Amino acid sequence: MTAPTLTSDRLANGHRRIERLEMRGIVKRFPGVLALDGVDFDVHAGEVHALLGENGAGKSTLMKLLYGLYQPNAGAVHLNGSEVAIHQPRDAITHGIGMIHQHFMLVPSLTVAENVALGMKSTRRGRLDVDRVAGELRALSERYKLKVDPDVPIWQLAVGEQQRVEILRAVYKGAALLILDEPTAVLTPQEVEDLFRVLRQMAADGHALIFISHKLNEVLAISDRITVLRSGRKVGSIPTADASKRRLAEMMVGRPVLMEQQRSVAHVGEERLRLTGVKALNDRGESGLNGVTLSLRAGEIVGVAGVSGNGQHELAQVITGLRPTTEGHIALCGQNVTGKPPGAMNVLGIAYIPEERLTDGVIKDFSVAENYILQTHGRKPAARGGLLMNFRAIRQATREAIRAYEIRTPGVETPVRSLSGGNIQKLILARELSRRPQVLVAEQPTRGVDIGAIEYIHRRLLDERARGVAILLISEDLDEILMLADRIVVMYEGRIVGELPNQDVDVHQLGALMAGASLT
Repeated sequence: MTAPTLTSDRLANGHRRIERLEMRGIVKRFPGVLALDGVDFDVHAGEVHALLGENGAGKSTLMKLLYGLYQPNAGAVHLNGSEVAIHQPRDAITHGIGMIHQHFMLVPSLTVAENVALGMKSTRRGRLDVDRVAGELRALSERYKLKVDPDVPIWQLAVGEQQRVEILRAVYKGAALLILDEPTAVLTPQEVEDLFRVLRQMAADGHALIFISHKLNEVLAISDRITVLRSGRKVGSIPTADASKRRLAEMMVGRPVLMEQQRSVAHVGEERLRLTGVKALNDRGESGLNGVTLSLRAGEIVGVAGVSGNGQHELAQVITGLRPTTEGHIALCGQNVTGKPPGAMNVLGIAYIPEERLTDGVIKDFSVAENYILQTHGRKPAARGGLLMNFRAIRQATREAIRAYEIRTPGVETPVRSLSGGNIQKLILARELSRRPQVLVAEQPTRGVDIGAIEYIHRRLLDERARGVAILLISEDLDEILMLADRIVVMYEGRIVGELPNQDVDVHQLGALMAGASLT
């Protein structure tokens, strides 16, 4: 496919472009929740407009309305000055609107070209026009330097390559406006750079791009304009040239936010945890950890970096006794604890902030107080002895934790399901730290929480480090690891492929390790 000359109303691939899209007075209600309250939003051809806000601010809801996945209770969408009705994704695609979802919508067993050709009209009766599609994809791939072979099955592609396929598919099918929902969540730093180069080229070619993210650095790096939502309302829109991390954070939260925690020099003590040649299976019965050797000392934070699915979750579960080892040894404060169950690891001084707080961290239908004593309900002061509970002591201890950890809740008897994600995470943190642990395993401790809660959690982790706790910080947010960790280890395919002191870290080297390169 030869790219046509770009004219005032056409994109480089020949499709008609969207000069301006406006969403006016958008209202969306769910049972008991006003998700969007009269929101205005617009995007122009040739710009990257970032949509920013805390978890639950309404970003994804607004974009799902634009893509036809939800229907508004009030408001209208205008395309190039005319009102349009978008009842389903097919309507959005017809109008030139495409969406790249956080979780890719590809068939692993089919090739790139077959995935793109699915659902399209073919010149061959009952067969996909794969050869024609493959040739046109090569031209598009060359134009945007997307480096995708149309003949390769999806299952053979890395995560970053699969995202390129999603973008190619949307552009091939005529997307003049592209919505990208948290597009960097599973990418290495190099893949993020490649993506941003592609997005800049698309904007230069006349596409309108909407970029949803919670990462302030990325929003400032890629966008031309930024709109901030808070609690379902539009706080404001500003040119990126006038924005800063501090200003954006304050718009998101409604108060000044400390953007970077001051990390003092680590006073490293004795070894608290040692893994030697540890192997374990993942949930599919395949190799999840493949000979991991790792040491963790008192008074330090060791960050574990890596693209999702490279053994980080299995590592956390092996250390906390939630997943059995198949080989190797685990020592806690010099004592062999290999194969001990979670309860025993708990008593011996292991604390755990799990990745999935709602399924693994709390019982949603239990009260705040009940969740706070989940691990200590059989011991004083929660218990008087036997099965007798000391409810007065439980309520008192929970109230003290609520005050100390700034947990926003109507009371100790409030069901946890009523709390925000950030307050649930603070409750888990309060419960785990109340036991004065020797080792804390923090797995994605700030995922999906608002920037105010992130600020608080980071401060508490550094406080525990200063108190002498050995902390293993597992995070897919490199900024978080670089801010907090004293040492950084990188995992790839169940192995530790590199270890670096924080002060010596080069982000490009870190990204190469995350992609499987060896440390030489």
